[in-house]
Amino acid sequence: MNFSEKLKEIRKKEGISQEQLAEKIGVSRQAITKWETGKGLPDVENMVIIAEIFKTTIDELLMDSATKTVPEASVYTSETIYDIDCEKHFDVNIGSAAAIILSSGNDEKLHIKLSSEILENLESMFKIKLDDRKNKLDVICLNKNKLSRYEAEESLTVEITLPNKYSDHCEIAANVKLLTIKKLHLNRLEYDGEAEQIIISDSSGSLEFTSKTDYEITVDKITGRLDINQWKAKAIVHIPKENIVNVINKGRKCNVYYVKEGKAAECENAADSENQISISGIFSELVVDLTK
Repeated sequence: MNFSEKLKEIRKKEGISQEQLAEKIGVSRQAITKWETGKGLPDVENMVIIAEIFKTTIDELLMDSATKTVPEASVYTSETIYDIDCEKHFDVNIGSAAAIILSSGNDEKLHIKLSSEILENLESMFKIKLDDRKNKLDVICLNKNKLSRYEAEESLTVEITLPNKYSDHCEIAANVKLLTIKKLHLNRLEYDGEAEQIIISDSSGSLEFTSKTDYEITVDKITGRLDINQWKAKAIVHIPKENIVNVINKGRKCNVYYVKEGKAAECENAADSENQISISGIFSELVVDLTK
């Protein structure tokens, strides 16, 4: 059951109409319809309100997706912890997984935690290989048992916590269904690969995403830059309308569109803002969905 189906089910179970739920959240009924038909996701603020209304959590709302991108209860875990003593450029290769959760931590350590409900022997199935050089740390998640991409995307969650004190630049190569970035504060993040859904909250810095497939990104606000580099693909960015920033088209034959409450809207660039969203690449589309 994905988020749209989950929302529809719990709303009906509680005996609340779309109009009543829209009023409680402070959005239009059309917004509820869009969420329940899978045509968009609430922004972080509205997701919090929904969780409060139905006495649940954001994680439970998102984890209970049809693809089970994040297990409800991780039974099997394996964690690698590595001491960091100076500023590093982290180069991380995960391969395929159901979900990646990326954040900054307060200690001086790199944490990589693998979890799964069904993969019992994570330590024997995966190995975290570290190659530490002067100012760079290469991190590779080796799939020792040659688990298929399908199996990995149905069963494996990877939590990466970077040491806030020593994190400046991080590159991640992966293919996941859900990428969650929360409380991440560094100069630059580069993500190269697929991600069906990306959720960004309480984070800052330059965030760049590169792919040949579509992205759906939900962000509470942008503090820094959000750069999207795609080839013949579409990116939808859901952002509260009060947090709109400067939107720049850097691509070749790329187009930018604005949507408000499911309808086409006029450009609402905040040209004086230092924060920005940009689209680059070839034959791609950026849709900026202005949410309440």
